[in-house]
Amino acid sequence: MTGIFISCENDLQKVKKITTHPNQPDETSEELHVIYTDSGYAQIEIFAKIAETYAEPKKITEFKDGLKVNFYNDDGDVASVLTSLYGQIDGVSGNITVRDSVKFLNVKQEKTLATEVLYWNKGGDSIYTNKPVVITSPDMVVSGVGAWTTRAFDTAQFYEPTAKIYLNK
Repeated sequence: MTGIFISCENDLQKVKKITTHPNQPDETSEELHVIYTDSGYAQIEIFAKIAETYAEPKKITEFKDGLKVNFYNDDGDVASVLTSLYGQIDGVSGNITVRDSVKFLNVKQEKTLATEVLYWNKGGDSIYTNKPVVITSPDMVVSGVGAWTTRAFDTAQFYEPTAKIYLNK
């Protein structure tokens, strides 16, 4: 009996080595819903099916299987909506990269930006890409390579516009 109690010892470092893998996330969330506020007013709302946070080697959060971001205006209404199949937040800078079936909608103007990759520079509050872009609105379609806009998506600038098609004329 004494031999059993003495021989049973759990070394936490050995247990950690066996049960964890360096490529596994430190945290995993399903059906994530986060609201970022400023002075009590909603600014950004994030929805994700799966969110995985990694501390090493680089602090990042990955959003898998779908991501939706609502950007609010000063009146508390949703001004724009960003959706994609994948997203990543840099934990140090706060910058966001979204890719795969990216859509960015201005709710009031009913215009949509479609591309494969968008970058959101949180510090400068600019959203941009260097990939092909198509912006569709009720009266026109504009395409090009590379674009810049704000998180409200109230205006857009193309780096290399390629076509502008008016639908009502």
